[in-house]
Amino acid sequence: MKLVYFAWVRERIGTSEEEVTPPAGVETVADLIGWLSGRGEGYAAALAHPEVIRVAMDQEHVAHDTPLGGAREVALFPPMTGG
Repeated sequence: MKLVYFAWVRERIGTSEEEVTPPAGVETVADLIGWLSGRGEGYAAALAHPEVIRVAMDQEHVAHDTPLGGAREVALFPPMTGG
């Protein structure tokens, strides 16, 4: 699956996108975030507070308990602010 990162999530991880194959047992968005946070310092820093991370799966906003299913793209980004 393709992962896309935005704003400070991208800055902390150090890349804007990547292709990954999550291991067995990574079934929900929350599982994915947990797995990613263990992939290194940048991931851990970006995902230290998973409750603030917003997620879009195949360009639709989803909750963290959403099953990944056959998702082709998952985007992770910080909360958006108006202005």
